[in-house]
Amino acid sequence: MAGIYLALGSNLGNRQANMALALRMLEPLARVEAVSALYESPPQAPAPPPVYFNAACRVVTGLTPLLLLRHLKRIEGLIGRHDNVRWSPRPIDLDIVLFGDEVIESDELVIPHPRMLERAFVLRPLLDLDADLIHPVSARRLDADISGLGDHGVEQIAPVGWHVI
Repeated sequence: MAGIYLALGSNLGNRQANMALALRMLEPLARVEAVSALYESPPQAPAPPPVYFNAACRVVTGLTPLLLLRHLKRIEGLIGRHDNVRWSPRPIDLDIVLFGDEVIESDELVIPHPRMLERAFVLRPLLDLDADLIHPVSARRLDADISGLGDHGVEQIAPVGWHVI
């Protein structure tokens, strides 16, 4: 089975600490295998400032995709995300980007993440974790998608290991 990949973002409070805490809180229901470098990116319109910190991680879990989503939403709430208004600033945002080769389309969950191929701030961290990742629907390598997308202001601000604080 291919890996399970999560995207992490934060643009409120101590962004790096929020993301590091979220990674720790994934345990014991999801074991973190690897974490990307840390990136900063401008908000995507129509989202307002401030700028985001972004990263990705690869996890192993016995949870189903829907139970993993519920675990992520619980973590978001515990870290202080209570406003679920789309595009609003948030202390933490956790998304399932890829769950092996699974393709899921339901009212609650869409995997692979429906906008991942449009977002350099998602693709760049994913490629840190596996340069050979393949999108399960398009069957294209993600490195091909990001080369056509450009960086859109995504800058690495800390190397792998940033989350151990």
